[in-house]
This record gives sequence, structure tokens and C-alpha cells, in this order.
Amino acid sequence: MGHTHHNHSHSHPDVKGRNLIISILLNILITVSQVIGGLVSGSLALLSDALHNFSDVMSLVISYIANVLSKKEASTNKTFGYKRAEIIAAFVNSATLIVVAIILIKEAVERFLTPQEIESDLVIWLSLLGIAANGFSVFLLKGTTSNNMNMKSAYLHLLTDMMASIAVLVGGLLMKFYQVYWVDTALTLAIALYLIYMGYDLLKNSTRVLMLFTPHTIQVQKIVEAIKRIRHIRNVHHVHIWQLNDSEVHLEAHIDFKEDIKLSEFDIILEQIEEEMYHEYGINHVNIQPEFGKCDSKNVIVQD
Repeated sequence: MGHTHHNHSHSHPDVKGRNLIISILLNILITVSQVIGGLVSGSLALLSDALHNFSDVMSLVISYIANVLSKKEASTNKTFGYKRAEIIAAFVNSATLIVVAIILIKEAVERFLTPQEIESDLVIWLSLLGIAANGFSVFLLKGTTSNNMNMKSAYLHLLTDMMASIAVLVGGLLMKFYQVYWVDTALTLAIALYLIYMGYDLLKNSTRVLMLFTPHTIQVQKIVEAIKRIRHIRNVHHVHIWQLNDSEVHLEAHIDFKEDIKLSEFDIILEQIEEEMYHEYGINHVNIQPEFGKCDSKNVIVQD
């Protein structure tokens, strides 16, 4: 059996952890301020923004814990370590985006049926606080989102909240100068729909990873054909391709050889497969079971 992997990770966990802590503290400040301001002013948009900020605090805490766990080493009873911790965090965070959005829609409908006058000055000043704090947090996390679903989920929470604060600011100005109070409800609905839009794609991608689905950028049949073109190989079957986390894609397969080759010859072929899989398909962890004349299923996909 052959087994190898390429590891080309260039993450900076200490920077990520520090930036997450700063963002958590800023969002706690925003949440407390907006809850008080929303209750005093009567602004549903401000309260909805506070609710979203509270979900930000929770998501950032989850992201921070996942970031810490992902650095823990593997052991005999955790042979993959905690490499999936950040994927689970991305799934939870994207799901909470959608749950918060549904709650906001419900609150907006109720407020539309029973409109209230709103203290716009407080709404304006607190929305400016939200824009400043979330904007700074977005700036801190932006550089850590590349190829990391966990950090991307935290970043999306903060980005959507910054945009929500901008929407609340616009609404506050319209209410102050034109007394258009229904805009508060309209903005709440707009924020909620945007949360669903942003959360769905990340929820779908993290679910694919957790379910061990083949990455959508990889076509199994093309990989089978590429391996079969190598000399001495008769058949490729029992194929599994899955994504462990943001940086690892695994290939597992059985390979039938036309001849009873030496182990040293298999090592040369295995290295050829590894290089092609990594450079052509981004697969950095290859596990091959060599076979000669073995009587088993030769189907490409076999249900274990």
C-alpha cells in the first residue's frame, strides 16, 4: 500500500487568533451599545443589528476556539487531530447567519403591522459606531480568509454587519430629515435577505466537506483515466476522493497491475501518480492499494 501527502500550508495562526480576539471585544462593545440604543430609540433596525452583532460575538468565539483546536497535534485516538474543527465552525457560523435572518424577517413583519416613531439621532450615532468597529474588524480578518472556511465565515459575519450598520445609518438619516419611519422595517428585511444570500453558499460548501463529498472542482472519471494511462496499470477502482479541511484533499483507490511488479517499481509509479494528482488536480494526500489478479469489484465507485 502506498501513502503520501504534500503539505503546503502557509497559515499564521497567531495572527488569526489575535485578530479574532480584537474583533470579539469590539463586537461586545457594539452589541451592548446597540441593545441599549435600540431600546431607548425604539429602532427595530438597531435592535436587529445588535442581534446580528451578538451572533457575530458567538461566531467569532467559535472561530477562535476552532482556530486553537486546529493547531493541536494528532494522537492515537485522534489520528487526524482536530483538522475539521474549523470546518465545523464554518458550518455553525453560516447556519447561524440564516437563523438570525429568519428571526429578523419575523420581527420586521411584526413591526410593519405596528409601526412606531423612532429616535433617529441615537440610531445615527450608534450605526456610526458599528460601521467604525466592524470596518476595523473586517480589515483585520480580510488577509486571513484565503483558503480558510472558518476565517471566511467570521469575516462574512463582520462584513454583513458592517453593511447592515451602513443601512441603519441611511435609514436613520431618512427618518431624521424626512420622517420616513417605515424605512426602518424595510432595511431590516433587506439586512435579513442579504444574510441568507451570504450564508447559504458557505453553508453549502462546509456541508460538502463534512459529508465527505468529492470537491466540485474534481471529476473522478478524469482522474481514473489519467492514472490508467500510466504504464503497467490495467484498472483503477474503489475510488474515494474527499476534502478533509481547507488545505487537504485526499485520494484513495485500488489499482490493478497488468504484471506482478516489484515493490520498487510500484514506488516509482506511485511517485508519478502523486505528482500528477497534486499538480493537475490539487490532491495532496494519496493512498493507493496495489493489486494483481485479485478477485474483487472493479467498479470505480464501490459502496463500502
